[in-house]
Amino acid sequence: MSFSPFRRTGKRDVFTVAFYNLENLFDTKNDPGKLDDDFTPDGKKKWTRKRYKKKIHQLAKTISKLGKKTTGYGPVLVGIAEVENKHVIEDLLKARPLNKDTYSYVHFESPDERGIDTALLYNREYFKPLFTKAVELHITNTNGDRDTTRDILYVHGRLNDEDVHLFVNHWPSRRDGEDITAYKRMKAAETILSFMSEIESDTADPNYIVMGDFNDGPDAESIRHLVSSKNLYNPMTKLASPERGSANYRRTWSLFDQIIVSHSFFNYEKGTHSFTHANIFDDYFLTEWKGKYRGNPFRTYVGKKYKGGYSDHFPVFIQLTYNS
Repeated sequence: MSFSPFRRTGKRDVFTVAFYNLENLFDTKNDPGKLDDDFTPDGKKKWTRKRYKKKIHQLAKTISKLGKKTTGYGPVLVGIAEVENKHVIEDLLKARPLNKDTYSYVHFESPDERGIDTALLYNREYFKPLFTKAVELHITNTNGDRDTTRDILYVHGRLNDEDVHLFVNHWPSRRDGEDITAYKRMKAAETILSFMSEIESDTADPNYIVMGDFNDGPDAESIRHLVSSKNLYNPMTKLASPERGSANYRRTWSLFDQIIVSHSFFNYEKGTHSFTHANIFDDYFLTEWKGKYRGNPFRTYVGKKYKGGYSDHFPVFIQLTYNS
């Protein structure tokens, strides 16, 4: 029998903070205000109630396992992306085994034309939101039209009685080309930095956790600008490699899913949290088991073809030790 070095009998002192892009978690109803026609029973993807429920239960199982190998518990905070509305989040939290925990959520409808949003799941026993806001991301396309992309979700709360400022992101995609769209992701970084400056006008040395699918890797200009401007720490830099990542496109790994923290998480004063480590949650059950895509994330769809998998992204997580 082996014992985790992070656990103490009868006392929880290590907490997992995670992020997971859920890949098109739509309900089966057609919303006239969203581009969700494919994700209906009569749509191109034949998105039935049975398929929806299967995905919900698979995602709930995955979330419950994040960080559990070292702590014995599920995550305390989980940022999620690509959820259609509050109803799919509520279905997710009602599914086993998440329905055994005391999770709530923060979510706002965003202007994204596809209707996909970000949200924050939190365990009420350890985290209390104090203020929440959808931070608008104002981006103009090269033709002068507004790019109706996802807002940045901001949550100020108390984790085990310590103030924390969280940003949950899903930055503009590279669909039209990495270089052509780079300015959009730089704008997202600037938007966060501007909001941080507002926080710092009346808060000394705030605790920041910036998580999301940034559609840029740790070495991208947008991420480096975000990190260097506020002296943040990006533990994902050490995890990125040609052999491993959170998503795989055309047999190339990327680590667009990241969790970035402030250096304030490297103090060890009583009543604070200290950064322990970071990782990609790429357990075998989340992967393609055979064929040329073996080891890649096991997706729900590949094009129109239903595969019955989880997501085209692996979750990522960090762990924080509470100094008691």
